[in-house]
Amino acid sequence: MHLDLSGKTALVTGSTQGIGAAIAAGLARAGARVGVNGRTESSVAAAVERLAKEGDLVAAPGDVSTDEGCEQVLRVLPHVDVLVNNLGIFGSAPALEIPDDEWRRYFEVNVLSAVRLTRAYLPAMMERGWGRIQYIASDSAVVTPSEMIHYGTTKTALLAVSRGFAKEAAGTGVTVNSVIAGPTHTGGVEDFVYELVDKDLPWEEAQRAFMRQYRPQSLLQRLIEPEEIANMVVYLSSPLASATTGGALRVDGGYVDAILP
Repeated sequence: MHLDLSGKTALVTGSTQGIGAAIAAGLARAGARVGVNGRTESSVAAAVERLAKEGDLVAAPGDVSTDEGCEQVLRVLPHVDVLVNNLGIFGSAPALEIPDDEWRRYFEVNVLSAVRLTRAYLPAMMERGWGRIQYIASDSAVVTPSEMIHYGTTKTALLAVSRGFAKEAAGTGVTVNSVIAGPTHTGGVEDFVYELVDKDLPWEEAQRAFMRQYRPQSLLQRLIEPEEIANMVVYLSSPLASATTGGALRVDGGYVDAILP
């Protein structure tokens, strides 16, 4: 299967590390010119330098959870063919102790950033008759952990956002999908795991303890590697995925009790 994105321009939000960096690298290897995004110029410059061997990368700094940050990115990349809304924050907290301001923060970062950029890029994609938009959702959208109810709610919202914009783009040649990612091995997730299990455990033991206690539904029974998420995203970004739209594609390790649209 040849995934060729030559001549296409992509933007991956939150792509200085973790899943976003893996997606940016995968798209670049497929031939796309890829905008690497993060909140600060220094973090983006470091990521571009680190990933430079993968292909054609452009620095697109800006905090896209704000109007100003979105405008900053749009000045660098006024048009894209592929938009991957990857930016997201996560954390654990007792469900009854999450204040309103934290709910609002999660919604601004995880949902409205994606909505703003979709509004900015989708019309031109529809006019050109080709485009790909994706939202990186989570298994927490459908199997919401009690300690991450605020995060899970935003990821459930992304499923609705994705489906709604797919209907808006119906018949135009633009596809819109969400990718349901399971627990993924990133630096941030390592910190999160150690918030929930014994900090003195070696990483391999800590990972297994976390999956047994907090994610027992996983058939994979391990954390997913960022590149495994990226493989799905690159495929969905390619011309080969032309008949896949309005979907919620699972890269979640086979959660056994997930009920998906």
